[in-house]
Amino acid sequence: MGLVLTLILVGIVLLLAELLLVPGVGVAGILGVLSLCGSSYYAFAFLGGIQGGIVTVVNIALLSILLYFALRAKTWKKLELDTVIDKKEEACAICPGDKGRTVTRLAPMGKARINDRSFEVTAVEGMIGPGVEVEVVHIENGKIYVRTVMPDEAF
Repeated sequence: MGLVLTLILVGIVLLLAELLLVPGVGVAGILGVLSLCGSSYYAFAFLGGIQGGIVTVVNIALLSILLYFALRAKTWKKLELDTVIDKKEEACAICPGDKGRTVTRLAPMGKARINDRSFEVTAVEGMIGPGVEVEVVHIENGKIYVRTVMPDEAF
């Protein structure tokens, strides 16, 4: 009886692994089904007809419950990622025309401090050294473009 219970448990675990970890018709699913079939065969062959029937009914009930929960929409909603990662929120803190100072060298990308916050920015042309005053030219798809501020345009 212990072997039958072990085969049922292994079969259910392999089918769950197939559904949740390794999607598709793969080795885990096939081995899970074979394990469940093997538990029914072993019960019929060595424990008798009544016990074999009980094991088969239990296997069918477990598979039905597993299939019911696997096909419910709520089950997969709990497993899916619903967090939205949006960098536009960071870019909204600044507008074209804002001025700041580079923290690292922009070759052409680097860090700049604008409005007391650090941003990853891109130089419109050439490379800009660290500590240079820059001005936001435009923002496109969350990417901030800056240019060097001329000495007569300084703060």
